[in-house]
Amino acid sequence: MDRLIAVSLVGQHTIAERLGINVTDLTCLGFILGAGEEALTAGRLAEVAGLTTGAVTGVVNRLESAGYARRVSDPRDRRRVRIVPEEDSAARVATAYEPTSRRLTALFESYGPDELAAISDGFTRAADALRISLAEIRESPAP
Repeated sequence: MDRLIAVSLVGQHTIAERLGINVTDLTCLGFILGAGEEALTAGRLAEVAGLTTGAVTGVVNRLESAGYARRVSDPRDRRRVRIVPEEDSAARVATAYEPTSRRLTALFESYGPDELAAISDGFTRAADALRISLAEIRESPAP
């Protein structure tokens, strides 16, 4: 598990570099792309990314400059601003991840439906455990 996490972290840095952004910006871009039609506010992006709203301002500024995202007025409340991806952002990110996606797709195609269900459940539960652990780490005093 440690090796998987380590390779994933190095991979995220490599992909971010390829896209011309830093890894925090890439992580936030992933949340922006994943929000779909219900675009995130800066406050919600800060919450899901575990950043301050001030840090998110810098992230969004950099994503705008790099052509990955933009701010738009909320159609239901013009005082609110939402962060939306630029039209080609998902395609640009998908292109950068293509070698990884291709190999992982081939790997997962080698499993049967029951095995895939168990793997999916394991990843979902591991992500939940990591989120809980991160919250606990953030709330505890530094060693």
